Amino acid sequence: METEKREKPCCAAEALRRVRRIDVGGVVVGLAMLDDILADTVARNLPGETAIGDELIKQVKIYNYIPKEAEPLYRAALLCEYQNEVTKR
Repeated sequence: METEKREKPCCAAEALRRVRRIDVGGVVVGLAMLDDILADTVARNLPGETAIGDELIKQVKIYNYIPKEAEPLYRAALLCEYQNEVTKR
């Protein structure tokens, strides 16, 4: 699913259904639209961890706030989730 074609939640209840919880540096956080973002990033077949991490952070920031200081922790957590997604497929 491309970023431009991703449907935004129609209401607050739908938005809540699209929140996925992940561990970021020992703290569990909820990230909106993460399942769609992971599927989109996997489909892109990006080369290398740096490109994948950059894309994940870029897309997650569209729907979620990531503090600048915590960005490395989010990147590591998102890459772990990405690897889990790739393994499932």
